[in-house]
Amino acid sequence: MSTQAKKRVLSGIQPSGEIHVGNWLGAVRTWAKQVEDQAEDNLYCIVDAHAITVPYEPAELKRRTLGLARDLIACGVDPARCTLFVQSDVREHTELAWYLATVTPMGDLFRMTQFKDKSDGKEFVSAGLFTYPVLMSADILLYKATIVPVGDDQVQHIELARETVRRFNHRYGDIFPEPEARLSVTPRIMGLDGEGKMSKSKGNSIDVFEPRDSFWNKLRTAFTDPQRLRKSDPGRPDVCNVFTMHKALGSEATVLEVRESCTGAKWGCVDCKKVLMDGFDRELVPLRTRREALDEGAVARALTEGADKARAIAAETLREVRGAMGLGSA
Repeated sequence: MSTQAKKRVLSGIQPSGEIHVGNWLGAVRTWAKQVEDQAEDNLYCIVDAHAITVPYEPAELKRRTLGLARDLIACGVDPARCTLFVQSDVREHTELAWYLATVTPMGDLFRMTQFKDKSDGKEFVSAGLFTYPVLMSADILLYKATIVPVGDDQVQHIELARETVRRFNHRYGDIFPEPEARLSVTPRIMGLDGEGKMSKSKGNSIDVFEPRDSFWNKLRTAFTDPQRLRKSDPGRPDVCNVFTMHKALGSEATVLEVRESCTGAKWGCVDCKKVLMDGFDRELVPLRTRREALDEGAVARALTEGADKARAIAAETLREVRGAMGLGSA
């Protein structure tokens, strides 16, 4: 199948630190499978410009960006079979964001729940945090992507992008296709404390590439069913985040065994976690080996080549946009 006949998929991930189990189970493992299948034209973007809407350390951002690229490649996001690049290496992202901002009502941005959540109680709220969804729309539309894999917390942003397409096309002509959200089939992975989504900023995550002993110590203490006080108490798998990870990671047979052993009080919570750890070992040891074999030079070259491929698409889109909007002297 030729690239032109394939649907184009755009996925973005912030360089907030090493990939944690929630990232991997919820998105990155699926990306690797998509790259292997080659059924779609896949673009994966490390969105560093999105990461600067809140205070940060420049040197740390650079380190995290390159580290995340290495992690993604180790996880199977093969740059030879997809387009892997850093957002700020393709400056057309921010240029298109400005043009799209002119057709985006402020009222729509005020209604974004993520802006409300992240700005609540803050003494300083940047304009970048407010216009974040416009840049996200630019990320998608710049490549005329029609599929955007997201979690349910990002659906509102995809709807805004769709509205932006309608407004832009109505005013300037048929330039952009409407993107569609592709929701993850993986259940949301809760944090080890059982309080909300797994997140580096909340300190409730396990990194995919951290040493095994550290990985196990964190998993061993993960929050489970609060009503199960003794091993003899029947468990409730459907309220247990450890069981959620089993469903995302294990085979049907393993998931069934875990459910029966938990509800029948045959296993304690630690027994259940040991089986889960065995599953993580099977999946993650090869990824860790692959990561150790990657050097910084190879990663940097892959990002440069990816940016070149992305820039070629982006430049053509901006040529169309500028022409439709009457911008420029040519």
